[in-house]
Amino acid sequence: MKLKNMMYASFFVAVIAALGILPPLVLPISPVPITAQSLGVMLAGAILGARYGGLSLIIFVLLVAFGAPLLSGGRGGISVFLGPSGGYILSWPIAAFVIGYLVEKYWHKMNLARFILFNVFGGIIVIYAGGVTYLSFNTGIPWGTAAYQALIYIPGDIAKAILAAVIAMQIKKAYPLIKKANPIQKNAA
Repeated sequence: MKLKNMMYASFFVAVIAALGILPPLVLPISPVPITAQSLGVMLAGAILGARYGGLSLIIFVLLVAFGAPLLSGGRGGISVFLGPSGGYILSWPIAAFVIGYLVEKYWHKMNLARFILFNVFGGIIVIYAGGVTYLSFNTGIPWGTAAYQALIYIPGDIAKAILAAVIAMQIKKAYPLIKKANPIQKNAA
């Protein structure tokens, strides 16, 4: 593992922590707050790729587990994972990995629409699958009710997916961190 890649992964830990400075928005219909940190999850996967995007979120989750107050509202510690939003947070490394995997797989065909699609798939569907299931299990409410409550988050998360896609597309053009070999170059080697 190159030092440069480790620095990029660490940088995204800091980006996600900085997004936690924005205060959480708690709605009366759900115990899970709205935060800006899922934007960082999407950016990590789309910009760093599967391996380093996922690694950055594993590091972030471990720091939170050890008590670092990196989550929105200054939350940290194991108790966060035992609460209603624990499943969402625990699914972040998987989401970043999935987004990064899809971006790497389609690197030479990436455009804004694909970045948006991959951010929606990994950053919304994957996170919601883990978060809603865990919330249902944790609170004892039926899965369908937990999923219905999560619908309130969709507009904001779609906006985050679009913003992350625009940023990732600009970084891909200006300073791509994911370097996939051209299939023609692989065969020639």
